Amino acid sequence: MDAFNDRLSQRAFDTGRPGLEHQCRGRELDERENALADALMTIYATGEHDFSMVARELAEKNVVAPRSGRTDWTEALLAEELQATNRELDAAYEASGYGA
Repeated sequence: MDAFNDRLSQRAFDTGRPGLEHQCRGRELDERENALADALMTIYATGEHDFSMVARELAEKNVVAPRSGRTDWTEALLAEELQATNRELDAAYEASGYGA
């Protein structure tokens, strides 16, 4: 469970604007992106924020990288995957606009 997203969702609902829940996305996350996001939230919830340790945890959990399909996570791969996903989401937002 992601308390941050739950709070955003509830706030959007409370204001009568539920479409704002994911206002910064031009598209929904795909299955691999959601799996990575869920794994990251689980890892961050333990208090771990060091990218090298986060990468190690992702490798131990055998999380599939959304862009490359790799499971041999390193700090460099984590940065590359996050940057590539962010670029794709930015492009989708530019093409589809607000709240797609």
